[in-house]
Amino acid sequence: MIRVLLADDQQVVRLGFRMVLDGEDDIEVVGEVGDGTAAIAVAEELRPDVVLMDVRMPIMDGIAATSVVAQRCPEVRVVVITTFELDEYVVGALRAGAAGFLLKNIEPSALIEAVRTVVRGDALVDPAMTRSLIDYAMRQRDEPAGAVDPQLLEQLSSREREVLTMLSRGMSNAQVAAALFLGEATVKSHVSNMLVKLHLRSRVQAVVLAYETGLVQPGTVGYADLLKDV
Repeated sequence: MIRVLLADDQQVVRLGFRMVLDGEDDIEVVGEVGDGTAAIAVAEELRPDVVLMDVRMPIMDGIAATSVVAQRCPEVRVVVITTFELDEYVVGALRAGAAGFLLKNIEPSALIEAVRTVVRGDALVDPAMTRSLIDYAMRQRDEPAGAVDPQLLEQLSSREREVLTMLSRGMSNAQVAAALFLGEATVKSHVSNMLVKLHLRSRVQAVVLAYETGLVQPGTVGYADLLKDV
């Protein structure tokens, strides 16, 4: 059973999500909260599989709460949900450790699948937000490409660096596998190993790091397929 915590300051939103999710045999809503501080406390207490986290909440916003939950409860997958189609929220959520980012106008069936997706360990970003995410992150960061110590990547094998470079250019697992004459399962294993070695929660964070270390340069990414098949 997938256990879900709802964190949103609008009761009607929580009610709608509960009605959708509780109708599934494999999903159970185990709690509801209306602010970020409460979300942290209840996440620590209940240890749900997934937290659906609103961005704009009183006392503490969802981005700050996501960061704390990711640190204190690393096994909990946080999906940030908002009505605001603003790239800075996407970047902030993913850098804070969120497993995904969705808009509140998501279809019920897509919401259900999103919960199942992040529990499987995959990253998830609403398709409406994906195309400009990495380019936005690169434009807005305080430091130029290469400013983060590239030695961070030395712990990766040569093959893992090669896979990361290809992912950063927008290639899917299938495309990387075809280019390197590898099986898709092998590519997926390389991605998982990279995340462990770099202490990252998603391939999106790995791609941002690839830019920040100068492994790849802004303008070379084609983001449409970046999260297609983690």
